[in-house]
Amino acid sequence: MIKKTIFFLILLVSASIYSQQPNFDKYQYIIVSDKFDFVKTTNEYQTSSLTKFLFRKKGFKVFLGNEKLPKDLQDNRCIALQASVKDASSMFTVKTFIELKDCHGKILYTSKVGKSKEKEYQKGYREAIRNAFDTMTDFEYSYSPASLVKTDENEEIIIPIAGVVLPNITAELKTAGNAVAGLVGVLYAQAVKNGFQLINTKPEVVFIILNTNLKDVFVIKDKNGVFYKVDENWVSEYYENNQLIQKEFQVKF
Repeated sequence: MIKKTIFFLILLVSASIYSQQPNFDKYQYIIVSDKFDFVKTTNEYQTSSLTKFLFRKKGFKVFLGNEKLPKDLQDNRCIALQASVKDASSMFTVKTFIELKDCHGKILYTSKVGKSKEKEYQKGYREAIRNAFDTMTDFEYSYSPASLVKTDENEEIIIPIAGVVLPNITAELKTAGNAVAGLVGVLYAQAVKNGFQLINTKPEVVFIILNTNLKDVFVIKDKNGVFYKVDENWVSEYYENNQLIQKEFQVKF
């Protein structure tokens, strides 16, 4: 009963605190539109090239939509965010905001409005874009390219962050009450801001878990669930298609 109470309390907290914190770390590139909706020609007033420059300062590899893209990005547009600037100007004030979408057109992030009183369009739009970009203090990015390491068996594998060796793991099937059957396996924890990312042996990130004020209880980012310790193992509980799923893991911190 206590465990269920904790579970639902954390769901309420996570829904309000973390729902507005998308994870951008999996995106390697940004594609900036070469022509925004409010201009008549490609890169008019240097609006697109300025936006590209500002995102490059954030650490992204940025391309305009009309530039030649690297092969991995040509093959998979979903490794890039799509960036555009939107116009919200009034009669006497130039106003813009920056919008980021994924490859499916879902809006992941919107900046606050940047303003300018400049009457000349080029100066006004450029100043407004810079001011909109300055509001993006909560836009965090720390992409880490995959690294090649050796396992104990001297086999080469690729993991998202260098420095963790993942040996081969065998797993067994286990049921958890009326929940969907889950695999018992080993996950490797790597520290990230406000928690950990948990990696399996494929390797891939299985969960990103975020700290709470409860001992050995984490919120699972981007899922309606929690990750908590039971004896020596860890249990994930989350809802998928209106069904509670429980999986048990060993975690190497």
